[in-house]
Amino acid sequence: MARNRIDRRTLLKGLAGSTVAVSAASLAGALPAGAAEERGGKLIPQGHVGIQLYSVRDKIAQVGFAAVFEELSRIGYREVEFAGYTQGSVGAITPEQIRRLLDDNGLKAAGSHRGLNDFRTNLEWELDVAEILGMPTIGTAQAPTGDRTIAGYQRAAAEFNAWGAAAAARGLKLYQHNHTIEFAFATDRPDVRLYDLFLELTDPRYVFLEMDILWAYGGARKYPGFRPVDYVNAHPDRYPLFHVKDGVPLPDPQQGNSYADVEFGAGVIPFAEFFGELKGRGRFEFLWEQDSAPGAQPNPPGSLGAAERSYQRMVELRGTR
Repeated sequence: MARNRIDRRTLLKGLAGSTVAVSAASLAGALPAGAAEERGGKLIPQGHVGIQLYSVRDKIAQVGFAAVFEELSRIGYREVEFAGYTQGSVGAITPEQIRRLLDDNGLKAAGSHRGLNDFRTNLEWELDVAEILGMPTIGTAQAPTGDRTIAGYQRAAAEFNAWGAAAAARGLKLYQHNHTIEFAFATDRPDVRLYDLFLELTDPRYVFLEMDILWAYGGARKYPGFRPVDYVNAHPDRYPLFHVKDGVPLPDPQQGNSYADVEFGAGVIPFAEFFGELKGRGRFEFLWEQDSAPGAQPNPPGSLGAAERSYQRMVELRGTR
């Protein structure tokens, strides 16, 4: 298939914008000068660095998957997680065409965010697309249910177990991606954390989790009593994917997800500590994501520029001991 190329200078204009200007000095709080060379090795395996495509949704809508995949590959990303299979005004595209574009650019599909109703009404098609794209996992960024009672989560877990069994029959893994609300407590049992309940009620053979690190820290800020890394180390086989998302705390801890997301390295999340404590880092996929920028809803400006800067900081992140 002929690739739909655009003039590279036209594409690279998208790199000129910036969501957050981050200098080397601003990274000093996360990694003291000399720490990378003196105290530890790299924390994120370079071949396991990917991107959630929602982070560059504005560019996909403007220039399409072909041009964006080419640029992501040039930056160094090797994996992408989908947030839909459409490309705005660029025109319709089939899963088979998307797969060829992935292959052409040396990219792999790590996963995809789909809606709960997509699984309820069109599960086999969703699994078909996952197979076509060659992705090992497929999931959702929605909370298991809006019914935050014990019974509500019991029903949701039954759904996820059924979907996960269907995915497993195809050699795929089904996963759920957290925001902060999953770490709240059941409305009818204030001593039961919903995230714990979901882990307990879902079958570890069929249901997996993608930890959004920023929103997990947001959950710990709003609903204290846990450390995000402890969940992963207690259940390492259930976490195939991370969203590597940085942020700064909102003034009100109870507002939204408790943090505003920023470029990797511009926030306060202690990634060196988190990744340094992980058991078996090579088993995970590390997907950069930035949902939005202040005052720039719904599309972040300079998203490919943010993607490049964040990639470089991710692969350069080193331990502190």
